[in-house]
Amino acid sequence: MLKLHNYFRSSTSTRLRAALKVKGLDYEYLSYALLKGENRGADYLAKNPAGLVPSLELDDGTVLTQSLAIIEWLEEMHPEPALLPADPVGRARVRSLSYMIACEVHPLNNLRVLQHVESQFGGDKAAWFRHWVGVTFAALEAALAGSADTGRYCHGDTPTMADLCLYAQVWNNKRFEVDMAPYPTVTRIFEALDALPEFVAAAPPNQPDAV
Repeated sequence: MLKLHNYFRSSTSTRLRAALKVKGLDYEYLSYALLKGENRGADYLAKNPAGLVPSLELDDGTVLTQSLAIIEWLEEMHPEPALLPADPVGRARVRSLSYMIACEVHPLNNLRVLQHVESQFGGDKAAWFRHWVGVTFAALEAALAGSADTGRYCHGDTPTMADLCLYAQVWNNKRFEVDMAPYPTVTRIFEALDALPEFVAAAPPNQPDAV
């Protein structure tokens, strides 16, 4: 069985949990309390030298890291149901929407950055978080609202990799009390995703290590 090394509150972990649920794949849930530094232990660092979550450990002991790389691997190994469109332009759009969150919001707002902003510079980490969400979510809302390719979800009427990223990020936004009123399309898509059992099962509050 696949082993998922993750943390309930980690948005990257939420993305991957949702992908595994959509693909109908079972996995062993292994949790690491990031606030306690459990991801910095020698055993885990031997699997993932960056000490980040999630990691997906395969039956043969191979360890895959970086959530979007793992999702792309899942897509190649378990192509149905698809998380990327069949056409090249559609695939590029879904990747672009995914990267807006994974490469623009998340690197600035992950735990270690927020801790550094607070401890080294005395900054307000919640205000920092909300600022950088706003910068990208304004563009994300425009991209989604202004495209005929947007359907019930980010791209058409079936969930894609972009929806995995959007869903996970909005859960993070809730923790930091981000005002979602300026993002009605994002909110509508999140609510549609949150009605799907696969996504509900992946949500942070529904994990065994949730506190």
